[in-house]
Amino acid sequence: MDPIYNIGIAAYSNAVKIAALRNPKAKLMLRGQRRCFRTLQRKLDPAGGYIWVHASSLGEFEQGRPLIEKIKRINPEARILLTFFSPSGYEVRKNFSKVDAVVYLPFDLPGNVNRFIDLVKPSMAVFVKYEFWGNYLSALKRRGIPTYIISAIFRPKQIFFKPWGSMFRKMLKCFNTLFVQNEQSRELLAGIGIDNVIVAGDTRFDRVADVRAAAKEFPLVAKFVENAKFTLVMGSSWPPDEDIVIPYFNAHREMKLIIAPHEFDRHRLHVLMSKLSRPARFYSETTPQNITNADCLIIDSFGLLSSLYRYGQAAYVGGGFGAGIHNINEAAVYSIPVIFGPKHHKFQEAGDLIALDGAMSIHDADTFSAAMDPLLENEPLRLKCGNAAGQYIQSHLGGTQLIYDHIFNHSQEEG
Repeated sequence: MDPIYNIGIAAYSNAVKIAALRNPKAKLMLRGQRRCFRTLQRKLDPAGGYIWVHASSLGEFEQGRPLIEKIKRINPEARILLTFFSPSGYEVRKNFSKVDAVVYLPFDLPGNVNRFIDLVKPSMAVFVKYEFWGNYLSALKRRGIPTYIISAIFRPKQIFFKPWGSMFRKMLKCFNTLFVQNEQSRELLAGIGIDNVIVAGDTRFDRVADVRAAAKEFPLVAKFVENAKFTLVMGSSWPPDEDIVIPYFNAHREMKLIIAPHEFDRHRLHVLMSKLSRPARFYSETTPQNITNADCLIIDSFGLLSSLYRYGQAAYVGGGFGAGIHNINEAAVYSIPVIFGPKHHKFQEAGDLIALDGAMSIHDADTFSAAMDPLLENEPLRLKCGNAAGQYIQSHLGGTQLIYDHIFNHSQEEG
């Protein structure tokens, strides 16, 4: 790879080391990277032959997961290695049972890259959405290892499409096939001479459909909502989201609220509870006896949210006042309207759902009220919006099958 690129990666790794002195997430990353090679030596067969799937973080993992699960369903003997770059992915999924090992991906420096590939001996590599590591990609290409990216999405402002982006355009030429989410991405890539592109959509649609099909029952939550006229499920919320939604809830006694905050340490939960003027309970402390006395249920446990949306008449998905909205498909798959904050423009599904009247974007308390009032007061309108959301999800299923068929059937036929 270009020496300038290597200098940049080295500088980045040194910056993370400095940050780790005070930042817990940076410390976790460094500790995990140091353990990576020992873990690979201990857990992997020296013969190699692993399907290597790399996801930056938890959201990207959810896009790669349907492909992993399909591979294991069709070929249970397949060997799979899963890597993460971010602690928010690794720390949550380090015990994922569908793969042979889960490790942090070492920094993209030549020594790390060669040692990693020598240990794994991958039969193929699958990167998810946004991951472009020049040294890894170049080494995979030199060794003739089939390499793919799935659920990728490209925009004109990305460096690949800038006059000074030649070094990064070379990375794109390392992929055997790029599976992109939309036609715009295909056209952008064609404009810079990248034609080995297939529009396969976003594999997260398949994931949320699988989750809905296997959705868990929560008897306490069902009891909480059984006499409610209207329940709003607020998922992956942050304080700016709650500062808009909770005052509305406090003033509308005809509705109930389920809050699943993105983080729920003790201080965070204390502050959240202080904003509520109506009776609220923590999920971990509820019983069949006290649940009926609550108007708000705060979810203080991991792993419930994707099944909880089924109990709502509408959903609010958080993150839109921060780095970006969380997974709105998890809610839309239940055929309910979805509301979210203003930072949604990097997410194709958000714009699509807004255009179909299956979702609404808000930017303050007034626009939230304008979105919520009709949903509360007009049931036919609410059902129409919800059906539009559910039909949108259904119309976008099948990307995982398309990718699997190309990688494991079409490519083998070509070979």
